[in-house]
Amino acid sequence: MDRLTRVCARIVDARTFNILIVAMILITALGLGLETSRSLGAEWGNTILLAYDVALAVFVVEAAIKLTAVAPRFGRYFGNGWDLFDFVVLVLAFLPDTGDFALIARLARLLRVLRVATVLPQLRLIVATLIRSLPGLGNVMLLLSVLYYVYAVAGVHLFQDHDPTHWRSLGIGLLTLFRVMTLEDWTDVMYVAMELHPMAWLFFVSFVMLAAVIMINLVIAVVINNLQDARLEVSLAGGGEDTLRTIREEAASARYALERIEKIVADLRK
Repeated sequence: MDRLTRVCARIVDARTFNILIVAMILITALGLGLETSRSLGAEWGNTILLAYDVALAVFVVEAAIKLTAVAPRFGRYFGNGWDLFDFVVLVLAFLPDTGDFALIARLARLLRVLRVATVLPQLRLIVATLIRSLPGLGNVMLLLSVLYYVYAVAGVHLFQDHDPTHWRSLGIGLLTLFRVMTLEDWTDVMYVAMELHPMAWLFFVSFVMLAAVIMINLVIAVVINNLQDARLEVSLAGGGEDTLRTIREEAASARYALERIEKIVADLRK
């Protein structure tokens, strides 16, 4: 069992194995794209279904190998968020593609495409960074919400009568400010406001500077800071796992050598 576990662990770490999984994910993604076209879906329907079945079989084998690689401590598999996500997607793939479960089954196929983020280390690092950044981004979003609210209320009071299309209510004012922040034709809104207030450009320019420049830079700063922390943790974790695996393999080799020595000694005594 120990030998089988070591073999499975080596397969999981093999570059070829990961390339195969990525290829199956890309094939699934290609099939999902082809199904959006009625003509291509009708022409290649059977081939697409066959590709789905092959990919599913590969994913089942992948899960079995990963479980065997950590046996009997299966908590290492189910305690890993990436592996748990893969397992849930795999279970959902066995839902029937007919009746009430048809839509869920198709969505489950779509979730397989997201598995590319769990297979490629760099994508895992980015996702981990985004998750780590959520608390910091929450504070930035809170500050941005306050800024939006203040400018929206001011905009409604200043420009409601002159430009009701963009400022007739608080909700519309917030949508207008979102348009301004995206820099999509925001000058058109500004020029209309300047017909009433020639100095209205101060309102829009200051909002763009605060929202579109300062806030975006804050978001980038938070993400980059957490990216460095996540990269350091991944490096330490990877080194720790490699060291543990090496120790385990050496212990297994020593135990095998000891068993052979005991057998030789037993034969000599006979």
